Amino acid sequence: MQFKVKEMFQVSVLLFGMAVAASARNEPAPAANQIVAFKQKSSGPVGFMTTSAGAPIEVTDTSTLNKNLIFNEFFMDSLTHLVRERIPERLVHAKAGGAFGYFEVTHDITHICKAKMFSKIGKKTPMAARFSPVVVERGGTDTSRDARGFALKFYTEDGNFDIVGFNTPMYVYKDPILFPTFVRAQKRNPATNLIDGNMLWDFLTLRPESLHMFLIVFGDRGIPDGYRHMPGFGIHTFEVSNEAGDKHFIRFHFIPDAGIKNLRSAEAAKISGIDPDYATRDLYNAIASGKFPSWTVKIQILTLDDVKNARIDVFDVTKVLPQDEYPLHPLGRFVLNKNPINYFAEIEQLAFNPANLVTGIQGGPDKVFEARRLAYRDAQYYRLGANFNNIPVNCPIQTKVFAYNRDGVAPVKDNQRDIPNYYPNTFNGPVPYKEEKHAELIQIYQDEANNFEQARELYINEMTKDERSRLVENVLYSLGGAIQSLQDRAVKFFTLIHSDLGSRIEQGLQVNRTGFNWDHDI
Repeated sequence: MQFKVKEMFQVSVLLFGMAVAASARNEPAPAANQIVAFKQKSSGPVGFMTTSAGAPIEVTDTSTLNKNLIFNEFFMDSLTHLVRERIPERLVHAKAGGAFGYFEVTHDITHICKAKMFSKIGKKTPMAARFSPVVVERGGTDTSRDARGFALKFYTEDGNFDIVGFNTPMYVYKDPILFPTFVRAQKRNPATNLIDGNMLWDFLTLRPESLHMFLIVFGDRGIPDGYRHMPGFGIHTFEVSNEAGDKHFIRFHFIPDAGIKNLRSAEAAKISGIDPDYATRDLYNAIASGKFPSWTVKIQILTLDDVKNARIDVFDVTKVLPQDEYPLHPLGRFVLNKNPINYFAEIEQLAFNPANLVTGIQGGPDKVFEARRLAYRDAQYYRLGANFNNIPVNCPIQTKVFAYNRDGVAPVKDNQRDIPNYYPNTFNGPVPYKEEKHAELIQIYQDEANNFEQARELYINEMTKDERSRLVENVLYSLGGAIQSLQDRAVKFFTLIHSDLGSRIEQGLQVNRTGFNWDHDI
């Protein structure tokens, strides 16, 4: 195998430059020195080895040569556990970085929402955050061109409240029946086991509402420069209610206080080859060094009349709510100031569910939100078992749980001890509370998705000339390998978004066809 001297030189220069820069700043590398730091804070071995059942392990048991293996409990305990150490990988969002911190209220919104976590200015609520590329597997790269998950768990006194959002202000589809199709189209071809551009572009051109989000994915915002510089969005328009029972509707925006930064394709490709865990490492090192990342939290607020009179479906997750019509209102900020002590226990087992709602927040009335309430819960059952909410990182730490759920695969904790295990009962088991001014989620009717207008607005008014050029380049890089019929369909829809965009992509494809035989490669 031959290597290009120029490319090797460029990589060497980049590596050398990174090392020199770090040395010049004299910055510590907490992630690289974690195990060293553990030794330094320990006066010696933390204790004597035991089996998982607690039996002490004698030094002769650490060797198996010329001995009966089945009688060596250290060997048996270690080996049989090793082959069971992996749980099912998340179907999407498998690779991630995460941390813990707090949310603080900075502005009063009690006039629209009675959730206790928003009850007064200055109130702090502990929270967890998990950031993740959508498509790549667990061993993939942090700098792939992809959307990112932006998931937050708030440990409130009314139970956990989860916002399972994205780094894009809109989502891909309006009809949740498309979720399996969307995922499979981006995953590996079942025959070749390779990522297949034909599959992706077949989906995008069959469901052109997805192009609104993918203008961002293929644009300058498609590769965030680490998680600390990545914005987040709740995607859904949440229904909330106040103490009087009045309904309002809000969309969440999370704006990084360090500023929004993104990587260009060439830079991301270089980083990918050197440090595929770039974003995860950056987040860990920043927190460990005391440079705690923070985000300002803002919301768009709509009244029931706003919803009724809106010119768009404000619950359509493939659309954004225009900020000139529904301006941003400050709500608070969240700070991440604690790294996980054990990644598997605290981040891999961190289980999100849009159904984790609290009094005063009814959720989204759209079908995607309804489907996610089922899908996320079912995914956690599959990955972590029926008692996943008993895993410490998922426990509602500010309230006592009185559930009638019992038994099942561990962890069961105290399994609700001797409390009656059925409801209703007359033996003093837990009973439901009665909410004053109870609010029901509104029922809505939704048309088929159609958002070329907003995609056009994004292309013309939110992208500079240079950004539009890079968007075209990135689209061509992906679309250029697809068969011509898919290319022609894509050009048709890009033209519907804007004639300039369609024309530039069409011209770029024609140049590619002249220089390369794409069909032959396929």
